[in-house]
Amino acid sequence: MRYALEREVAIAAVQQAVLLCEQVRREVVPSAIEKQDRSPVTIADFGAQALICRALADTFPQDPVVGEEDATELRQAPMASMLNQVTHYVQAQVASATPTTVLDWIDHGNGTPSPRFWTLDPIDGTKGFLRGDQYAIALALIENGEVNVGVLGCPALALGDEPPGLMFVAVRGAGTEMISLTSGTTQPLQVVADSLNPRFTEGVEADHSNQALQASIAQAAGITQPSLRIDSQAKYGVIAAGKAALYLRLPTSKYPNYQEKIWDHAAGVIVVEEAGGRVTDMHGQPLDFSQGAKLVNNRGVIVSHGSIHDAVLTALSGVVVQEGA
Repeated sequence: MRYALEREVAIAAVQQAVLLCEQVRREVVPSAIEKQDRSPVTIADFGAQALICRALADTFPQDPVVGEEDATELRQAPMASMLNQVTHYVQAQVASATPTTVLDWIDHGNGTPSPRFWTLDPIDGTKGFLRGDQYAIALALIENGEVNVGVLGCPALALGDEPPGLMFVAVRGAGTEMISLTSGTTQPLQVVADSLNPRFTEGVEADHSNQALQASIAQAAGITQPSLRIDSQAKYGVIAAGKAALYLRLPTSKYPNYQEKIWDHAAGVIVVEEAGGRVTDMHGQPLDFSQGAKLVNNRGVIVSHGSIHDAVLTALSGVVVQEGA
């Protein structure tokens, strides 16, 4: 298989990061929610990025990593206590870790896009993480603007009879697999539409997308069920597994100039596409990962099982024309 080593390393790194994030969530998050304190997210973000960047640097030292975090703040003297906490959690997975190596591993994720690079979101879905709900660890390999490997770790997601905890793994041209994080069982995925009970999914936070428009577009495309609101790129996994027909992320007037970040979508895009689904922007264009850290050539995101996609674009086009957007 092409990218066999990349796939193996990415899976192992994301699994380590899942263990770290879940340990942080068990030990720190309940008190943090009570105090309205985001520090555990920062600890988990930094720790997950350190572990994944360490693995990538060891095996693919020439590959830049474009991650969401860097260690600039963590290197300041007032942050020594937090650095020690991050190091403590990293040591649970890599016993030899020190504060210095942790800082260096985090900053390995402060790279810039090149013809071949990885992009990483160590915790996608911050509020879901804090609520004890959905979040994702998202890692993807991009070459010449094309996503060729993607791994989504979704520790709280359950789609069948097994306990929560799923990983979605995709390699360009080789399909998508869903792996249980508890039993290790693997299932190849092929998107199948549920024509009798179609659902659409969207983000939980109303500020992140235009939920009113999304509801009207879903209805125009024949989906009458209420939306399934989920934090993070776990939504891509739900589409790939056939548990929803459509995921909409349409611009909101509150942030009219917002540009999507590549790490918020890259892993999810290949997971859905390799399962037979389709991903475009709101104008029907593929997401363009060749322009740096942001999707500057795209607006909005539409993800579907495929057959409904053109109907969604048609409905959206009519609404956009009507609203003059």
